Amino acid sequence: MTEKKRLSPQERERQIVDEAIRFFAEQGFGGQTRELAKRLGITQPLLYRYFSSKEALIERVYQDVFVGRWKENWQSLITDRSRPIRQRLLRLYGEYAEVIDNREWVRILILAGMKGESLNRRYLDQVREKIIEPLCREMRFEAGLPDPDTLPLDEAERDLVWSFHGTFIYRGIRKWVYGIPVMEDSDTIVETAVTAFLEGAPAALSEILADRLD
Repeated sequence: MTEKKRLSPQERERQIVDEAIRFFAEQGFGGQTRELAKRLGITQPLLYRYFSSKEALIERVYQDVFVGRWKENWQSLITDRSRPIRQRLLRLYGEYAEVIDNREWVRILILAGMKGESLNRRYLDQVREKIIEPLCREMRFEAGLPDPDTLPLDEAERDLVWSFHGTFIYRGIRKWVYGIPVMEDSDTIVETAVTAFLEGAPAALSEILADRLD
């Protein structure tokens, strides 16, 4: 009988985190650490030697799944007016679509939202601050409309940009939650979505702001 390899503390911690990501993606955050420990083949007390509480483990999952895959250059990419807006969006959403085309990412985001977990709100607040709001500002500029510092953003503007952004998340939901086949050519998906958004957004913004521009 082959003796089971003894893992180093670093290897054991990594094993716990990786399995926790898979576990919570299946069970949601209502899943019990007792069951997680069983799946890992360790005792629950050993699991708690690495993570002092279930909340600490969930926080680590959030850091790995969401924070660790976020690219800090996305916000500056959106606002770089030395490059055409189409070029900026193609690059940004090409990268974003690749990051979120992941079973655990999509399922944890959705299950956390359904359970009212704060990590879902934290992630979406980051998206709003670093992608949605800057893109709203850039679309005002592209449409030749007043800067938000002069004319504050309207919620309908944010909804317009959220709907565009949500195109890519909904693709992941269809694939990883509903099990519906999706087009796998992400470059084509991004190009089509960006084209439709840029063609329709300026007219939509003018209509949204019409009453406030009089």
